[in-house]
Amino acid sequence: EITEIAICIVLMYRFATMATTLFFWLPIDILSYINWSKHKDEETQELTVVRKLKGYQEVLIIIGIIVWTVTVGYLISGLNISTDFYSNERLETVVTYIDACASAVGVANGLFIFFRLREQWIAWYICALLETIINILTGQYVLLILKLGYFTNTTYGYIKWSRYIRTHSENKPSLF
Repeated sequence: EITEIAICIVLMYRFATMATTLFFWLPIDILSYINWSKHKDEETQELTVVRKLKGYQEVLIIIGIIVWTVTVGYLISGLNISTDFYSNERLETVVTYIDACASAVGVANGLFIFFRLREQWIAWYICALLETIINILTGQYVLLILKLGYFTNTTYGYIKWSRYIRTHSENKPSLF
């Protein structure tokens, strides 16, 4: 997390992601670790009990992501920050809104992780896709190798968690 913050500061870009990492991810990582250690699987202590969202919860989260993206994107696009990654103002605005959306999905993802929800893997897919788009638009092609690793890890995690939820559906605790 600290490396990502430093890179954003040095390169003078992706400020929504940087702020989200600084003020959200650092604390949520610690809180999630504590929460997960309190919800061990009864059969296998190395596992944590995981769950999935209900339909109406998904709709509310999507609405929140849209509001965050528009609000934060608008605020950050109004800043006059000079960087070498943008060839024109329109590209800078597009990347700013994509970054705002990635940070919104990232916040939802952090909450999904904290509450041990399978939807975190879908959020990882969306974040990796949005970051891939940013990397392509800004010419950071070498980072696409990293995104391939993200997609591979996310696919593995989603399959494992889905299998766990299917096999433990009768003991599934409710989120609310």
